[in-house]
Amino acid sequence: MTGHVRAKDQANLGFRIDGRMIERLVNVGETLKAGQVIARLAPQNEENARRSAEATLVAAEAQLTQARLTLGRQQQLAKDGWTPRAKLDEAEQAFNTARAQADSARAQLRLAQDQLSYTILVADASGVVTAAGAEPGEVVRAGQMVVQVAGQDGRDAVFDVSEQIIRNGPQDPLVEIALTNDPAVNATGRVREVAPQADPATQTFQVKVAIADPPAAMRLGSTLTGRIRLTPTPGFAVPASALTELNGRPAVWTVDAPSLTVSLHAVDVLRYDPVQVMLSQGVSVGDVVVTAGVQLLHPGQKVRLLEAVR
Repeated sequence: MTGHVRAKDQANLGFRIDGRMIERLVNVGETLKAGQVIARLAPQNEENARRSAEATLVAAEAQLTQARLTLGRQQQLAKDGWTPRAKLDEAEQAFNTARAQADSARAQLRLAQDQLSYTILVADASGVVTAAGAEPGEVVRAGQMVVQVAGQDGRDAVFDVSEQIIRNGPQDPLVEIALTNDPAVNATGRVREVAPQADPATQTFQVKVAIADPPAAMRLGSTLTGRIRLTPTPGFAVPASALTELNGRPAVWTVDAPSLTVSLHAVDVLRYDPVQVMLSQGVSVGDVVVTAGVQLLHPGQKVRLLEAVR
């Protein structure tokens, strides 16, 4: 089967917040290192929010300091008996309120600092940029793909496999892999993932094969040919032109040798391709199957065999 090379780990990287992207520092094909800056958003709004949070924290800490001093004086006066208990309670309440406001202001500042840091997109692991989803000057949404990065830790060979092979094939086959345009570049692999659901358009299942020690020539996106050894299924191969229909089921015309008349038999199809059909039931060894003109026949019709068939 034909497939292609894909990175084992592939991620779409994007900003955590909305904004206008002012700079993208990497292009498709470049290699990234962990911690490398990929892109930046315009930071004015987040910078203003951070300054506002810093000013709020300064004011809250000033109120906390004043409340702490007031509480200390009230505690000393209450100890000497010079102030009523109510004044001390008010000072304690004011101190607790000021402390809570200062804690809230610190949390708001940390949040503003985080929001400001989110204006810089940084690679969290090394890899190769395989696609770009936004250009400088665009307004991007939170989570929108800015670049797609393929990890360098492994390579997969990805194939679209028919349901029949999924159902009847070996459980853990050794897959022989080679470049389609250069079969001398080859490797082996094992199936590591099978899609749980068929593609709605092709009705095939995506199968990922982990390539063991992939050659350097097996670059991302390269076209591959994959082979596995299947246990042969007993059946009868007939040309695809022999297949017709009987009451909504596949069927073939067979020729009775003594009378040279034809009859229509329902068959079960194991698999098929544009050239031939593999049948499991409905025909037997020695049967003569009509392979041309099947749409013109009717039961009991007399035919003449070609000399090559005789």
